[in-house]
Amino acid sequence: MKFRTAVLGLAFAFTVMADPVSSVAYAIEAALRGLAGDLSSLLPTMGAVVAIIAVISATYHELIGRFPGGGGGPEGIASAFGEGWAFIPLGALLVDFTLTVAVSCAAGASALIAYLPPLESYRTPIGLGLVALVAGVVLLGQGGRVVFAAATVAFVVLSICVIVAGVSAVPAPDSAVSHSAGGNPLLAGAGLASVLFAIPLGMALATGVESPSNAIAQLPQLGDRARRRLGRLTLWLMVAIVGTLTICFTVLAVRLRIDIPPQDSTLIAELAKRATGNSVLFTAFQAVSALLLLAAAASSYLAGSGVLKALATIGADGVGLVPSRFGRMNRFLIPEWGVGLVLAAAAMLIGASGREQRLVGFYAVAVFASFLAATIACARLSYRDHRWTALILNVVAAVLVAAVLVINASRVEGLVALLASAAVATYLWRVWVARGRPRGVAGAGAQ
Repeated sequence: MKFRTAVLGLAFAFTVMADPVSSVAYAIEAALRGLAGDLSSLLPTMGAVVAIIAVISATYHELIGRFPGGGGGPEGIASAFGEGWAFIPLGALLVDFTLTVAVSCAAGASALIAYLPPLESYRTPIGLGLVALVAGVVLLGQGGRVVFAAATVAFVVLSICVIVAGVSAVPAPDSAVSHSAGGNPLLAGAGLASVLFAIPLGMALATGVESPSNAIAQLPQLGDRARRRLGRLTLWLMVAIVGTLTICFTVLAVRLRIDIPPQDSTLIAELAKRATGNSVLFTAFQAVSALLLLAAAASSYLAGSGVLKALATIGADGVGLVPSRFGRMNRFLIPEWGVGLVLAAAAMLIGASGREQRLVGFYAVAVFASFLAATIACARLSYRDHRWTALILNVVAAVLVAAVLVINASRVEGLVALLASAAVATYLWRVWVARGRPRGVAGAGAQ
């Protein structure tokens, strides 16, 4: 029994962290582009990103303790301020799940193109094909979660191999590095200002932090105490793995003088190529990177369609807040209409942008609206319960999250993402009010 529980715990942990671990493949590059290729500022930027993620994670550590049945931010804000406020994180998460599918599939296409550059001219069709392929696999059932966990473990192992190989690799000559390619020259050399504006782009790394607090609801065979322990262990293991890989890859990129990559490559691919050469290890790393990115997309398909299913069946009479078709499941117990909606929205995003680095400006914005709701809710609950240490951590987290949101709102992409999140939340809230405020909204995140 203990062995089976341990296997379940490991499978759960590495499945849940597929999204944040996969974001290592594009978040560092996004920050470097925001810095206009200034490698000297890359390590402070990513160091700040990892530190902020750790502070936010402390809030979700608390949420897991308070709500071992799952629910995360929506449950927290509903408990603190009332159920109607749960639409803020729910709207943000629905936008974030859709963007995760688009960004992950676009990044998966980039990983393939980095290995086979002649495919560059087919970037958008490849991205669209991957969006459809992952949706098709998801509709065939949830057995793919084993693949998610395996892909995460394989990526971590191969990343360690690349990092070790990179320690003895030869850096690029200074003359080969151009710090202006693809960046914003107005930010070059701007020091602290450039770091502050690049941090929100690097915050693509933060997506998925809320996953353990929601996903523990999928373990009804465990008691509350076991779910708390597993959820918190998964959360901090995720932070440790993502943070360590991020800092190690960042240090290696600076040491090897990896510049903003050309159109047919990515920073992580250029780093792996410099560290390992065109070797079998490079081939395996690119293949596993692509697989992990697609696993992250599959996970978000399941999460987004699950929230829509929950919203479709809220209320004692099952009237729901979205059309009842979103509550239907196919014979593999997958909400097919929800998957279809996420597929359509993600395909439109990829069709409009094609490349993940163009989407990152919209990414990790909506989820920060969810983070802000969660941190403020936890601050209110900590104050109510006289938990002063927790209150201080919650307030610090709320201030940091608010600062990131303000910087995001100063960019057109960030403002668009926030408005989209607000529009979804407002629409759902108005329907909820019109239908008599049925109970159960806060539990939608646990679906």
